[in-house]
Amino acid sequence: SMSRVGHCIDNGPMEGFWSILKREMYYRHIYESRNDLVNALEGYLHYYNFEGLQRRLSIMTPQEYHNHYLAA
Repeated sequence: SMSRVGHCIDNGPMEGFWSILKREMYYRHIYESRNDLVNALEGYLHYYNFEGLQRRLSIMTPQEYHNHYLAA
């Protein structure tokens, strides 16, 4: 947790992300080595940030939403 002491509500978004990550990429595979797992995580994080459309972000990727927010 990166939250301030006594502010457990800050954990919710991160817990949700870990749940999505495990459900979409971790539970479906058996990794032969640590490097395989690290490469899979890097690939998933790239997909999540730059390719994966999200309904809660008005059908944009997180990067597109961030850029849209900065332009406003």
